Order: sequence, then structure tokens, then C-alpha cells
Amino acid sequence: MSVIEHLEALRRALIIALIAWSVATIAAIFVAGHVITFLVTRAGISQAIYLQPGGGVLLQLKVAIYIGIVLASPVIIQQVWWFVSPGLHPHERRFVLPLVVATIAFFALGVGVAMFALPLYIHVLGSLAPADVKYLPDVTELVSFVLIMVIGFGLVFELPVVLFVLGMLRVVSSKWLYRRRPYWFLALGILANFLAPGVDPLTPMIMFVPLYLFFEGTALLLKLLGR
Repeated sequence: MSVIEHLEALRRALIIALIAWSVATIAAIFVAGHVITFLVTRAGISQAIYLQPGGGVLLQLKVAIYIGIVLASPVIIQQVWWFVSPGLHPHERRFVLPLVVATIAFFALGVGVAMFALPLYIHVLGSLAPADVKYLPDVTELVSFVLIMVIGFGLVFELPVVLFVLGMLRVVSSKWLYRRRPYWFLALGILANFLAPGVDPLTPMIMFVPLYLFFEGTALLLKLLGR
């Protein structure tokens, strides 16, 4: 493909992704209020406040934008893979559809784990505050924190997809991953303790076990594929 053809393909992908996001965001406006209520309740908070007259409306718009990104993510991810697929060899293109499905599935799994860990986060952070300080939840700040947490977990759970793509591009190999397994074990353990803090050893394990299984599974898959 020429440079012009690449630019035209990029423009097409961006337009389709933008349309999908816009439609999803408009639809999300009608459920944003219910989502905010769910997030506040899930965090274990009985009542939250907002500090600006238009804070409630702006918060619903912000949540709708994030929901729009999540709802449109299958289309966005599909367009990303469609854009890069011309640079792949024919035998590599057969992995595009499974990678699209895997990317969506792992992101959704990360979002689910984030929702599970949310009360733990709030509890641990609250326990670290001074005893004579009372927390008054600002719904805008709370929801922003939750949304960042959800997106962060979704991205972290893309670890197997990233490793697989790097392996297919020969940036890493199964041998390289196996030789550095202790470092991965330690790094994933630290990451799990950061993402799922808790006073007990079980809570971080809820994050560490799937991440380490993702690593081992991806390394094995690359080995079976001769990478």
C-alpha cells in the first residue's frame, strides 16, 4: 500500500470508530444515572455529594462518554486490527479475528475484576486515613476514580494479547519469556498487590493468579507455534 492508501485506510478506520463511539455515547446518556448509582452502591457508600450546581449533569455526561468507549470498543478494536492487517503475512491474518475476540474478552474480564475489587480499594484507602478525619464522598471524584480503575484493570488484563502479538512479531519469544520467568513472577506479584490491596494474602492472589496463568498460557501458545 502507498502512503496515500495508508492514510485513506486510517481515515476510514477513524471515521467508523468515531461514529460507533458517538452512537454508543448518545445511547449511554439514558443509563448514565443508573450506572452512577450502581458504582456508588458497589463502592459501599450510602450517600455522596457534588459540590457544583451543574456537577450532577456534567458527571452523567462524563460517565456516558466512558460508557460509550466501552460499548464501542468492539468496533474500535476491530478497526485497529483491520488497519494493521495489511502489514501482516497471509498466514498471520488468520489470527486477526481470534485476537479481536480475545482483546474484547480480556478487557471485559478486567472490568469484572475491577468491580469485584472496588470495595476492597475503598476499604483499604479508608483504613489508611487519620483516625480523626472523616471522608465525605464527592460523587464526581469517586466516579472518576472508579472509571480510571475500571479502564486500568481492563488494559492490564490485555497482557496475554500484548505478549502474543509481540511474539508473532518476533519481538519476544517463548524462550525469552521462560528464561525470565522469575522476573515476571515477581513483577506480576507486585502489580497484583498494587491493583488489589488487602490486609489478607488472599485478596492479591485473586489478581495474581489469573495474570500469571495468562503469562504461562501465552508463553506455551507461542512455544506451540514455534515462536
